[in-house]
Amino acid sequence: MNVSSEVRHNWTIAEVEKLFALPFNDLMFQAQCVHREHFNANEVQVSTLLSIKTGACPEDCKYCSQSARYNTDIEKERLMEVEKVLQAAEKAKAQGSTRFCMGAAWRNPKERDMPYVTQMVKGVKALGMETCMTLGMLSKDQADELQEAGLDYYNHNLDTSPEHYNQIITTRSYQDRLDTLDNVRSAGMKVCSGGIVGLGEKATDRASLLAQLANLSPQPESVPINMLVKIDGTPLSDVADLDEFDFIRCIAVARIMMPKSHVRLSAGRDQMNEQMQAMCFLAGANSIFYGCKLLTAENPETNQDIALFKKLGINTETVENLVSEEERAAQLHTKVTDQQNADLFYNAG
Repeated sequence: MNVSSEVRHNWTIAEVEKLFALPFNDLMFQAQCVHREHFNANEVQVSTLLSIKTGACPEDCKYCSQSARYNTDIEKERLMEVEKVLQAAEKAKAQGSTRFCMGAAWRNPKERDMPYVTQMVKGVKALGMETCMTLGMLSKDQADELQEAGLDYYNHNLDTSPEHYNQIITTRSYQDRLDTLDNVRSAGMKVCSGGIVGLGEKATDRASLLAQLANLSPQPESVPINMLVKIDGTPLSDVADLDEFDFIRCIAVARIMMPKSHVRLSAGRDQMNEQMQAMCFLAGANSIFYGCKLLTAENPETNQDIALFKKLGINTETVENLVSEEERAAQLHTKVTDQQNADLFYNAG
């Protein structure tokens, strides 16, 4: 199956299923070729995620430890003070993060919250970092307000396919999520949107989720692919584990379908050994979260990531490296050695 690296917005589920069905080595090779055409293959963008308001969320997402509907051991916390958020951002920057992401367990922010979250955005921007927030649903006015404060990215995941969605969440619709993404785009911010796999969905649901993401126009600049972290007390705590190769295939297919997006190896990394993470990077993942926590879920310690990067010869992407697509294309066209090596590998096969 020949795959073009051009950005498309007309993927069918049948086409995506054909990608998933490729022999594993062929899929990985095609994903790596697409990846090298648009990115430095040995560079990973690093973000840090901080929960700025934890627990007591009114939504019923069946995977989430922060839902007020489930009995988990998550301690409820009010919105953090701005100064404490900025202290966390300074620490993240010192550890090598270029983007600081702030998440609040809300259905949507209230108007009384907006002055505080906009102060957080301005403060983090002043540190020279990219900013990202995930606060639930946004109105058009709220999106405009965040953009005016300098927010670079807004995260709002689609979570799963439209077909499987009602099995996971009933308190907000799929269209609600799409409307928030539209408000973010209209305000001029970049979109961070992905999903969770391992929710008990079918293989066709994973294909459908990626089709939904790739057919957004423009495609999300950042696409987090999360592996379910099973939390005691949530309805999905005993769902069957997703096969590791199925997860790696999701990374590879996402890379092929969204060639210019950063594909983030996100939640679930704490459950992956070094070899599985290395395979995900080979499949085209080029973004991770640093730090011991992802909101409330465990995440590998920063020093473990640094050690793995050293073993793999991976460098962290710096803010200065976040050049325009035209500049990046010009740089990569000068790096003919990588492509020559890829051609030799292919011809040898």
